[in-house]
Amino acid sequence: MEYSTDFKKNFAIAYLAEEYERLEKEAEGARASVGEDPDLAGMAAEDEARIRARQTDILAEIEQILAKEKEEEAAPISVVLELRAGAGGDEASIFAHELKEMYQKYAERRGWKTRVIDDLTLEVAGEGAYDALRYETGVHRVQRVPLTEKSGRIHTSTASVAVLPIRAKPKFEIKSDDIEMEFSRSGGAGGQNVNKVETAVRLIHKPTGIDVRSSSERSQLANREKAMQILSAKLEQLHDEKEAREHAAERKEQIGTGDRSEKIRTYNVLQDRLTDHRIKESWHNLPKIMAGDLDSIVEALQSAAAGGGVGAASDDE
Repeated sequence: MEYSTDFKKNFAIAYLAEEYERLEKEAEGARASVGEDPDLAGMAAEDEARIRARQTDILAEIEQILAKEKEEEAAPISVVLELRAGAGGDEASIFAHELKEMYQKYAERRGWKTRVIDDLTLEVAGEGAYDALRYETGVHRVQRVPLTEKSGRIHTSTASVAVLPIRAKPKFEIKSDDIEMEFSRSGGAGGQNVNKVETAVRLIHKPTGIDVRSSSERSQLANREKAMQILSAKLEQLHDEKEAREHAAERKEQIGTGDRSEKIRTYNVLQDRLTDHRIKESWHNLPKIMAGDLDSIVEALQSAAAGGGVGAASDDE
């Protein structure tokens, strides 16, 4: 790494940059004081070697700080969970809402902040939220007897979850010409403003057909900014899924592809059991799990991912 005067503009490393420049002047002073005295020349050479070594250490420290800043900038500032009802009609919709409540309660247990962006879209903000929830992407299915089922027949319903990292600096820049924007009135609680002003925003990304809606903010501008964040995250996810498919053989030892169409988990109510098919592990006490007690599941997935010995779920499980 070469020294740059721009380092002094960064508050985190300005003090190191100033020390580097002070040492440079010290080295110049040592050389200027030598004259024709060979003894002084030897001492100056030793001083300069010491100064250059210290400058090398300073540059290494600056590089480390800048790398950490870059990593923190790229890290998600929050995560959006987008849930959708799948097969199973009304029962699937009920299950999707139950999953959303499960994640809300888990976030509360962890001390994270949550906000409902739009019905089945939930934002979670807090340290470690993305790392904990990133493996929830995929199809979740529930097997149970619905309350409306009079014959006692077991139904299987599904809901899909997409986990979208929201970054301070999005990975994908979106051209304004590629966006179609619609406005509508926000629904639900929120006072008189909700029913009178069109604050809800829907964005449609014309090249991909991806659409995003945000209605949680109190202003149209804020909803537009939130929708843009989610849209950028969706484009990132689309890119990652494409990469995963292209390098499927290389990723076979990892936890799936991160694709929402991949079945990952079954909630069997009659047997009071949750099974994650990717790591082939099960947990009991579904009421406790649905109340947000996901710690052991999250830890098992993180451990499996770190070990690299986990494959995607097969279709016949």
